[in-house]
Amino acid sequence: MTQLTLAPLTIAPAQVLRGSGILADIGDAIARLGQRPLIVAGDRTLALVEPWLSQPLANLAVARAVYGADCSESAQRSLQAAVIDHQADVILGVGGGKALDAAKLLAYQQQLPVVTIPTSAATCAAWTALSNVYSDQGAFQYDVGLPQCPRLLVLDYDLVATAPQRTLVAGIGDALAKWYEASVSSGHAQNSLIVAAVQQARVLRDLLFQKSQAALQEPGGAEWREVVDASVLLAGVIGGLGGAQCRTVAAHAVHNGLTHLAASHPALHGEKVAYGILVQLRLEEMGQGNSLAASARQQLTQFYDQIGLPKSLEDLGLADVSLAELRYAAEMACRPGSDIHHLPFSVTPEQLVAAMVSTTVPVSASRSRLQSEVAQTAQEVQP
Repeated sequence: MTQLTLAPLTIAPAQVLRGSGILADIGDAIARLGQRPLIVAGDRTLALVEPWLSQPLANLAVARAVYGADCSESAQRSLQAAVIDHQADVILGVGGGKALDAAKLLAYQQQLPVVTIPTSAATCAAWTALSNVYSDQGAFQYDVGLPQCPRLLVLDYDLVATAPQRTLVAGIGDALAKWYEASVSSGHAQNSLIVAAVQQARVLRDLLFQKSQAALQEPGGAEWREVVDASVLLAGVIGGLGGAQCRTVAAHAVHNGLTHLAASHPALHGEKVAYGILVQLRLEEMGQGNSLAASARQQLTQFYDQIGLPKSLEDLGLADVSLAELRYAAEMACRPGSDIHHLPFSVTPEQLVAAMVSTTVPVSASRSRLQSEVAQTAQEVQP
């Protein structure tokens, strides 16, 4: 029998603790991992969580390090120095996606266990074995696959509830992309775990459609906690089960391209990804004449209206961006190795710009009219 070697899967954190007020009781769990924790967070987050962590960690030798504005190579060098100075034996990442990515990457580089404590439900970074690396100017550079998920994930609903509601809305947008990307990249896969991941992505989408409005109307309530679990935990499960073969596609590629425009930086990760889903669906409409993609875009735009996700460049605060700048973002999104090439058809920067400026075009518009608009936009953005 031919030996089959499969890539290792990093499915889940070794332990997940969740509940209201559970940060007060995490001292023993941290102590089992190390006696000299280094807390990695942003400066504002450090001030926010000090009352939450000071007592539980009172018996440990704690140091704190600010990761900076982004998970960047220069930030990592500074954090590595902090590990050495403190002789840290466990890393605690506290904050949003970039803080958690910085902590996970640091722990991997220093061969230390990492604990993730999300302060919002804006991403599933607390779960995943992946870190995104940005430039010091906030432009996406590359991602790093890590050999394992965090040793411990602590999801305290009371802490997450202190975050602006906008962060949960962004997390919903980021989580929705799991279905729209995985169904394209991996929808025809036969591998059992990938099939399970894709189906979980569909369940996640349906759950968010059903519960998001009620969750946002009652922060801290039962449905709010379910949507938080979906955005932080279930979204991570999908990436863990599917592995590298259950890939992101155009939605995240659009996000990555937009980060190269300084004007996009005020928009949250999940807001750009949510907009990127609509761009991906437009590409499927334009490239394949896909009527299902058109219907999905119509359904999503209605949902976005209900919960406040961006549907257009204007909604992202990019109304004044030039076509030249958009083309540059599209070029970054289409560069070799980009997730956009997991689409079942090729995409040029000109075609991507055409999709980016037409995410709200009426679905009822005739195909000939759409083709004309696409051709005109593509001609305008030729270098």
